[in-house]
Amino acid sequence: MSRNPPRQPRNASSTPAPTRRSSPRLRASDRYLLFYKPYNVLCQFTEPDADAPRQTLKDFISVPDVYPVGRLDQDSEGLLLLTNNGAVQHRLSHPKFQHPRTYWVQVEGAPQDTDLDPLRHGVTIRDYRTLPATVTLLPTAPDLPPRDPPIRDRRHIPTTWLELTLIEGRNRQVRRMTAAIGFPTLRLVRAQIATLSLDGLAPGQWREATEPERHALQAL
Repeated sequence: MSRNPPRQPRNASSTPAPTRRSSPRLRASDRYLLFYKPYNVLCQFTEPDADAPRQTLKDFISVPDVYPVGRLDQDSEGLLLLTNNGAVQHRLSHPKFQHPRTYWVQVEGAPQDTDLDPLRHGVTIRDYRTLPATVTLLPTAPDLPPRDPPIRDRRHIPTTWLELTLIEGRNRQVRRMTAAIGFPTLRLVRAQIATLSLDGLAPGQWREATEPERHALQAL
């Protein structure tokens, strides 16, 4: 009787197959809030300076145990996602996943399309070079409520609106990018995070994510 060991199937391998990147699991208890952060509101629930209190997220949102995904500077406006799902928060915040964020940017001056090419290829800001961005000139201003207070009015200097999409998010990156090409940012509004948008919200309002939006988050 043969004592040879049984032959393995031809497709068997001692090296395990690569595992697919797992998506964050959604639970019934998960909360996903889409908030339109107004200008001059801190992107946190506590005020660090008790002697000079400013508005924070707690002035608008009373839902417990949710935290912002990423951040918006105090002088920026627009879409902010808050959640209690740490995996989704990590997936949307960590630079390696490169999820797109779209901004409407009002800049000082009248750039031509070719002036924006450095943003499309990456610009050097301080000690790093930005990843290529998608940027277009908007023919008209986005349909936005007036900012309170309004931007400074310089009668003889035109302004222009851009739509800028990044796949990274460094501190004050948009402002530094437009300044690097000679067109300072006057107003900055985040319009979209991945598949989530600002549509239907007014400054200071928030809503729960819809069921399709929740499933889209699971697919990230």
